[in-house]
Amino acid sequence: MDKYEMGKIRNVALFGHGDSGKTSLAEAMLFVADLIKRMGRVDEGNTVSDFDPDEQKRGISVSSTPLAFEWQDYKMNLIDTPGFADFIGEVVGTLRVIDGAVFVVSAVAGLEVQTELIWKMADEYGYPRVVFVNKMDRENASFQRCLDEFQNVYGARVVPLQLPIGEEHDFKGVVDLIANKAYFYDNGATREGDIPPDMMGQVEAAREKVIEGAAEANDELMERYLEEEELGEQEVLDALLRGVSEGTIVPMLCGSATHNIGIDLLMKAIINSLPSPARREEIVGVKKGGNEEISLKAREDSSLCALVFNTISDPYVGKLTYFRVFSGVMSSDGTVYNPNRDKEERIGQVFMVRGKYQIPVREIAAGDIGGIAKLTETTTGDTLCAKDKQLVLPPIRFPDPIMSLAVAPKTKGDEDKLSVALARLSDEDPTFSVRRDTEVKQTIISGMGEAHLDIMMDRMSRKFGVNVDTELRKVPYKETIRKTAKAEGKHKKQTGGHGQFGIAWVEVDPVERGEGFEFVDKIVGGVIPRQFIPSVEKGVRKAMDEGFLAGYPMVDFKAVLYDGKYHPVDSSDISFQIAGSLALRNAVPEADPYLIEPIMEVEIMVPEAYMGDVIGDLNAKRGRILGMESDGGLQIVKAQVPMAEMLRYSIDLRSITGGRGTFSVQISHYEEVPSHIAAKIIEASKEKKE
Repeated sequence: MDKYEMGKIRNVALFGHGDSGKTSLAEAMLFVADLIKRMGRVDEGNTVSDFDPDEQKRGISVSSTPLAFEWQDYKMNLIDTPGFADFIGEVVGTLRVIDGAVFVVSAVAGLEVQTELIWKMADEYGYPRVVFVNKMDRENASFQRCLDEFQNVYGARVVPLQLPIGEEHDFKGVVDLIANKAYFYDNGATREGDIPPDMMGQVEAAREKVIEGAAEANDELMERYLEEEELGEQEVLDALLRGVSEGTIVPMLCGSATHNIGIDLLMKAIINSLPSPARREEIVGVKKGGNEEISLKAREDSSLCALVFNTISDPYVGKLTYFRVFSGVMSSDGTVYNPNRDKEERIGQVFMVRGKYQIPVREIAAGDIGGIAKLTETTTGDTLCAKDKQLVLPPIRFPDPIMSLAVAPKTKGDEDKLSVALARLSDEDPTFSVRRDTEVKQTIISGMGEAHLDIMMDRMSRKFGVNVDTELRKVPYKETIRKTAKAEGKHKKQTGGHGQFGIAWVEVDPVERGEGFEFVDKIVGGVIPRQFIPSVEKGVRKAMDEGFLAGYPMVDFKAVLYDGKYHPVDSSDISFQIAGSLALRNAVPEADPYLIEPIMEVEIMVPEAYMGDVIGDLNAKRGRILGMESDGGLQIVKAQVPMAEMLRYSIDLRSITGGRGTFSVQISHYEEVPSHIAAKIIEASKEKKE
């Protein structure tokens, strides 16, 4: 593949809701560029971008896949992104390395949830974008309905630059409103022709709106337009392109990816209206280990600075790292520095990426996207730079996981490999996390939803040969007391030779919630020798960890050791450990023990239409609404909800809002479990023991 100057490169991602046809569109673009001789199909699992077994099995994209190709003297780095909320992390990483966006919309479904969410993210970066209404050949397809929906939400800046010739089964081409020409498609071949007579009125009205939109982007043109002067095609086009580049105009095009209708016109629009990497003048980061800002010219003759936006494990090649070079040059057979890890990395062969294919190149220069195999230290979000010019680019802010499950190895063999496999998976995917919960003695995996976690478990089995059982995580309940109580712990055992003897008197007192546990030594007169006081505390702590009501650890109380007895021969460390344990066990039943549960701080963002259902559901989950506020077209609900009610909330919220709701959650504090629920927990614990 040839090396291209920055002005001839386009870094573009395909965004949109699941099943809008992004992967099929990417396939059609590769076909138009003459890189494949036959278009693959998603349902057959033979497309270039959906090459991962998980994608082929489910018929959906789960990873962002770069597709580098050349067309009409331009180099295009096209990134096909997933459209389902469970894989939003892939979209977040991609948003950091592109210069423009193509939003793919189903002509049947129209504007959908994920499109709205990603559109808002793209707004934060200020990316120019194009809307492509796909599936115009499908039953119930409507270009006008899609246009109306977009203009209702995003205003008049969404401007149609094409009109479909026919719809549904009669869809056979498009009218270019700027050139005022019709393009017909027969088996993928494009033929220019006359605009159908029955469309002339519609075309004239639409052209008028396009010219009006172009004039609004240019003061001089607006003046001439108001004076009813004729505006030239090139003038209109230049004004539109300027408006698109500045984000004041969003052109809407249409076509059918599976029938290769309108794809060449979309590719021309990408080249003509979306910016090249040359538009970026500089790249700004911070000095390693500090907050001092450093900027580099975003050009090839500057010092190297690249950002890793994706990492995947290939069963044959090993770890693959995808990156964009923002300044300087990444060369094969060199060395780079990773300031995030404070490590140098040896670079082998760099390559362009086209799905599962790697195209070796000598170097990847500023503005371009590529890959490297077998980096040992580097993960997604890391910066790669020159050691003599160290800077760290702002991190990619991935969303926090929203669903957790507990995993356990199926066999002894799986147990030995489990931790390594989970660590590799979490390195590969920043939205997947793993931790050991010592309180409930479970390994907890967390991700963006049920499908995300299912796929991670499939990968663990396929790539690392580790099989696990999954279940909902246990809630880390705790136990505490309401009253003060005293009790004796006596351990006396006589066998041949030395016996065992220890007596400890312990008083337990409740303390404020969250204060934890305190052990107080009030022994006087040596009734228990000093060397055995820690033994009593050790016994008390052991009994605490085992719990009394339902086997959950005790918290928020004070244990005071105030009396006891010892034997000069038979007393020992173990004797007083057992005495301390027995003292606590005898005291707690008199201290009115009860269960407490973790309460989560929840923030939910939903469209106003779903507020009633969401609040009703929170009330049913024993939630306490703290407040509500507006943010754009969304409502933010803040609430406190018991963790036990939130274990499957990602599924519940998606069901209630049709996928339009998002939420974040973190632990807040502990509160008493209602008595009727506590009774069930205690009963379940007894049954499990039996």
